[in-house]
Amino acid sequence: MDWLSGLGYWGLFIGSFLSSTIIPFSADVLLVAMLAMKFDPWICLAVATAGNWAGGMTSYGLGWLGKWQWIERWLKVSREKLTAQQHRIERWGSLLAFFAWLPVIGDVFAIALGFYRINPRLCALYMFIGRLLRFTVWILLYQKWGEDFIRLITK
Repeated sequence: MDWLSGLGYWGLFIGSFLSSTIIPFSADVLLVAMLAMKFDPWICLAVATAGNWAGGMTSYGLGWLGKWQWIERWLKVSREKLTAQQHRIERWGSLLAFFAWLPVIGDVFAIALGFYRINPRLCALYMFIGRLLRFTVWILLYQKWGEDFIRLITK
C-alpha cells in the first residue's frame, strides 16, 4: 500500500479501482492514509469515488458480456453465486447498485446487474452515489477523530 500512496492521487485512483474488483484490497485504508499524509480531502473524495466507481462499472461490464468462462476464471464468481442473486435483481433492479460497494457481495451484485442487463445508466448512477457516500463517511470520521481513528481501524 505504501507504493500506492507514494503515487499520490494516481495511487489512490489505482487502489480504489482495484479494490472494487475481485482483488482483495482496501480503498478505505488507502484513503485514510492519504488523509493522514495531508492530501486534500475533497480531491481524495473525488479520486477515490471515481476509481472505485470505474472498477465497479468494469465488473458490471464484464457481467454484461456474460461469458461464463471469464466470470468464473477472472472474477472468481461461480455460476451458482450469480444465479442466486437473480431474485434480488428481479426485486430491487438497479437500486441494488447502490450497495455494490459492500465487501464480498458487492462485487457479485455489480457482475449480476450487468449479467442480467439491468439499466446501465441507473446502475452507474446508483453505484456512483453509494460509493460517494461511502468515502464521504470515511472522510468525516477521519476529520472528527484523526489519529485516534487511524489507531482504531488499524488494530
